[in-house]
Amino acid sequence: MSFKLGQTVLVILMAVTVVLSNILVHFVVGEWLTYAAFTYPFAFLITDLANRLYGPRLARMIVYVGFATGIAGSLIGTQVIGEFGPLVTLRVAIASGAAFLVSQLLDVKLFLVFFSSEKWWRAPLISSFIGGTLDTLIFFSLAFHSTFVFIEPSNDVAWANVAEPFLGFGPSTAFWVSLAAADFLVKLGVVGLSLIPFRLVLGKMRVQEEIKT
Repeated sequence: MSFKLGQTVLVILMAVTVVLSNILVHFVVGEWLTYAAFTYPFAFLITDLANRLYGPRLARMIVYVGFATGIAGSLIGTQVIGEFGPLVTLRVAIASGAAFLVSQLLDVKLFLVFFSSEKWWRAPLISSFIGGTLDTLIFFSLAFHSTFVFIEPSNDVAWANVAEPFLGFGPSTAFWVSLAAADFLVKLGVVGLSLIPFRLVLGKMRVQEEIKT
């Protein structure tokens, strides 16, 4: 695959991942998850591949493309009225955008810090794990924690703060905490599995031993 074609493919994949996740988030799986939980973590794989193959400048550009795509999707969602109001509330849009941008840019930085040509798995695993953790904390806190009600006072998220057993069997806690925990556990699994395509792509493409700057 040529240099420019590879870059273009990664940009398109990021945009597709964000759009697909924005759609799938409206389809519930079980009590605590949506289908987006299984697609969104691949954004970290795309960022890490861009970083490894083409350097941090392209990786950051891809992050901004994903951010812009997500914002556009959120703006459209705020204008679509569903059974319980807009498909995307302003608070969720802000939480989603902030979580994506901060966690992905951190992922780019940490990938460089932990990069090792000998231990190929270290940088993508550590950067995606920490980035994914921050993504979960930022999104669910801003979107549902009562502290941040000032973001959109008219948006009633009392349902997310109802005390229920953690993941159905643990100590009583706000319902959104179970949502965050379930999402995080799936994210960890996908991050681990994404090391397989990461390695396969590296095996198919010629990369420099020293990461580009």
